[in-house]
Amino acid sequence: MTGGSSQQGHTTRKYLFMIAAGVVLLDRLAKRAIVNKLPMYDSVVVIPGFFHLTHTENPGAAFDILRYSTAPWKQPLLIGLSLLAMVVVAAILWKNSHPLRPTNIGLALILGGAMGNLWDRIISRRVVDFLDFFLGSYHWPVFNIADSAIVTGAMLLVLEILSAKSTENVESISR
Repeated sequence: MTGGSSQQGHTTRKYLFMIAAGVVLLDRLAKRAIVNKLPMYDSVVVIPGFFHLTHTENPGAAFDILRYSTAPWKQPLLIGLSLLAMVVVAAILWKNSHPLRPTNIGLALILGGAMGNLWDRIISRRVVDFLDFFLGSYHWPVFNIADSAIVTGAMLLVLEILSAKSTENVESISR
C-alpha cells in the first residue's frame, strides 16, 4: 500500500467518525433541549395534523419493542446489543479505507445513532423521543435524531446493495 492511499484511508476514517460524532452531538443537544423545555408527554404543534414535538421516553427498543416488558434482562440485553452493533460497525469503518461512499456514510450514521441512544439507555435506562409525525389518521411512533440517523444509514446500505445488484445484472446481460 502506498503512502497516498494510506493517507486517504486515514482521512476517510476521520470524516466517517466525525459524521458519527456529529450525530451524537446533534442528538444530545436536541434531547437536552426537549427534556429541559418540554414537560413529559407535552406536545408542541409544529405543522398541524402532520408534525409535533412531543416529549416521551421509551424504556424499550425502536418501535416500542419491549417497551412494556419488566423483565430484569431487558436493559442489559439492549445495552449489550447496542455495544455489539457499535463495535462491529466501528471495526468495519476502521478497516474500510475506501473513499467516502454511501455504504460508509450509512455505517457512520448507524454508529452515531446507536451511540446517541446508548447514552440515554446507560444514563437513564430509557431513550428520549420527541419527533412525532402523523399522516391522516396514521400516527408514527415518536422517535429521535439518533433513530433517524440509524434508519437513514440503513436505507443508504439497502440502496447501495440494490444499486450493486442492478449493476451486476446489467453487466451479466451485456456479456
